[in-house]
This record gives sequence, structure tokens and C-alpha cells, in this order.
Amino acid sequence: MTVIDNAVYVDGRRVATPVSLDDTFEALQAAPGGFAWIGLYRPDAAELEIVAQEFGLHVLAVEDALTGHQRAKLDRYGDTRFVVLRPARYLDAEERVEFGEVHLFVGQDFVVGVRHAESPDLGRVRARLESDGLLARGPMGVLYAVLDQVVDEYAPVVAGLENDIDEIEDELFSGEAAVAKRIYDLSGEVMEFQRATKPLVGVIETLRAELDAGAETNDDDAGLELRRSLRDVLDHVIRITEKADEFRQTLQNALSVHATLVAQRQNEVMQSLTETSLAQSEQTKKISSWAAIFFAPSLVAGIYGMNFHNMPELGWEAGYPFAIVLMVASASVLYLIFKSRHWL
Repeated sequence: MTVIDNAVYVDGRRVATPVSLDDTFEALQAAPGGFAWIGLYRPDAAELEIVAQEFGLHVLAVEDALTGHQRAKLDRYGDTRFVVLRPARYLDAEERVEFGEVHLFVGQDFVVGVRHAESPDLGRVRARLESDGLLARGPMGVLYAVLDQVVDEYAPVVAGLENDIDEIEDELFSGEAAVAKRIYDLSGEVMEFQRATKPLVGVIETLRAELDAGAETNDDDAGLELRRSLRDVLDHVIRITEKADEFRQTLQNALSVHATLVAQRQNEVMQSLTETSLAQSEQTKKISSWAAIFFAPSLVAGIYGMNFHNMPELGWEAGYPFAIVLMVASASVLYLIFKSRHWL
């Protein structure tokens, strides 16, 4: 069985703890003015169908509760509210956020809670309500307490995300290759956190508006206190959503800074390669220039050093001195040309 706890309350006191769902329905009929609170953990279709038939739960809401993966929301089906909450907890060892899902069917004389995750601990919520008398507020008091617990458990998540973002800011200028992936992964968690928390603002505002209209209770004192409690939860949710917005903006800025730093490092590498290429080009110019300078006298020496007899200038008295002057002159001219172009 997936029934975690099962009780009937009258005037805020537990008057029955049925051992089965059938006994719960009978005990509720025997307790005028009371309400039943049934806690289910990942129920199968048959178990939830029993509850749905007894309390007249809408088929679409039942289908959502069975399949899960719903967004946080509040739907009305006649006198029954169907509330989906997305609890979250921060896993320190893995440095990530784990999201769960809780579905609540809240009617005039019943609350059915369907939990699809380990968090939140609804047993602790029930114990708190039973000890402080808040169950006198009826099913809406239970809904408030569950909302309050889910929102309270967001605080460690905010602290964990904030610590991760601080670490990312430290890693940005360290040159860590994995920082981009960490920013991307953390951005996904923050967006999921926003999807879990932002809809709660509308959910709570709708509940407070209904209470203000006097739709839930004829007890003015209880209704006023409940509205005040919901307003306090709403304030916490608004602060959390604002913090999540700040996280997302910070991560977007961090990603932009990281991209800028990567581009800057690439530019520095390209500049270094360009400078190296220019230096190599200068060396090549110098080597080519000296080669050209030595080529001219080498050509003259090669021609006149062959001792050809059919070269009349070789018979001149100043023939060989002329060849030497020609070699020196050609080398000097080339040297002056290359020097003027700063190739030497």
C-alpha cells in the first residue's frame, strides 16, 4: 500500500486513524464537521481511483496526479481544488538541485496528498499541525501548511545555488576549461527553479482572493489568520523568485564574460602567431637579401674564373682588376638597395 497516513479530524483533533480507505470514508460520515486527510506516496491507478470515486475527483486531475511531470498550478473542479507544487532540495555531495512533485486535492471535507518525491516530508507537516492546533482551519489550513513547508525548503536551495554562482565567478578568470559547462548546467537548474517558484505567486494570490471573498469559511477569525499566513508565504515566494531572477541574470553575464575571455585569449594567441610569422618573414628577407648580395659577385667570379680564351677582356691589362671592381660594385649597390628598404 502507498497510504502513508490516513486520519479524520474534527475541530483540529484526530478522531480516527482508519486502517483502510474504506474505513476512512465510513469514519468521515460518522464525524459531522470533520475532514479526512489521506497521504499517498506514488499510488497506482487502482488506489487513486478508489479515492477519486469516493470524493468525486475530476478525471483530468486524477490523470495529472498519476502521470506527474506537471508545472506548479492551481485548478478548480467545482468545489475541489487541484494544486501542483514543485518542491526542491539541494544535494551538497553532487552540487545540484533535485526537484520533486506534490499533488493536493483539497475539498470541503477532505485533503488528498499525492507525493512523487522524497521531499517535502509531509509527515512532519502533519505532526506540526496536530501539535499547534492549525488543523482547526480545516482543509485550507492543511494546504497552507504544505505550501509553507515547500517554500521553506527552497531556502537551502537558494543558498546552494548562490554558493555555486560564487564559485563560478572565482573560476571565470582562472582559465578552467569546464567553467562554461558548469555555467550552462547551473543555468538550467536556475530556470527549472524559476518554473517551480514563479507560478506559486499566482497560486497564493488566487487563494487569498477566494478567502477574501468569503468562499472558504464562516469563521472570520480563522479566515483572517489564514489570509495573514498566506500573505507571509507569498512574501517569501516573491523574495525567492526575485533571487532566482538575479541568479539567472548573473549566470547570463558570467557566460558573456566567459565568451569574451575566450575570444580575448584566442586573439592573444593569433597575435602571438602573427608576430612570430612577421619575425620569420623579417629573417627570411635578411637571408634572401644577403643571398642576393653574394649572388652578383659570385656570378662575376664564376664567369671570369673559367679562363675562356675567347673572352677578349681577359687579355686586357686591367681585365681581372675590372672583374674585381665589378664584383665589389654590384655587391655594394645591392647592399645599399636592401639597406634602404630595411631588409638588412
